[in-house]
Amino acid sequence: MEKLWSPWRSHYIESFKSKNEDDKSCIFCAAVDADVVSDDNLKVFEGKKVFIILNLYPYNNGHLMVVPKRHVADYIELTSEELAEVNDLIKLTITAQRKIMKPHGFNIGANLGKAAGAGIDEHIHFHVLPRWNGDTNFMPALGEVKVISQDLKRSKNELVKMFNLLLDKNI
Repeated sequence: MEKLWSPWRSHYIESFKSKNEDDKSCIFCAAVDADVVSDDNLKVFEGKKVFIILNLYPYNNGHLMVVPKRHVADYIELTSEELAEVNDLIKLTITAQRKIMKPHGFNIGANLGKAAGAGIDEHIHFHVLPRWNGDTNFMPALGEVKVISQDLKRSKNELVKMFNLLLDKNI
């Protein structure tokens, strides 16, 4: 198996660490009280115990994170209610992304701990990443750049509308 090194991803992790060495606040805890309709944040859906937010440093268009509101790092510490809502919101996210973006597949998962690749390891979050056939190309490998073709605010507006539409239809 060949390995494709992606050192540019470490810039995100390192930049987050350097920004927050003096500031011990958690970006996910700060987003708990954010208003979905506000343009000042990337939160797209508010559940009872869990919310959905766009990734500020997306791997692909529509890269969302499903996040428990409670500050918890370990999967084992999640309650049954939190896990049930995480699963429900992952399903809702997939449904919304299929209708808006028409991806060919998804990567879904969580990185538990720094060693597993978590950029923010103190607050568990689950990635829902739409994928398309051919969405990898020479740009990251040769140009050390990943092309994200849609503005985050536009993605947010489309997702908020779709989540509301899906909920109105009880999907």
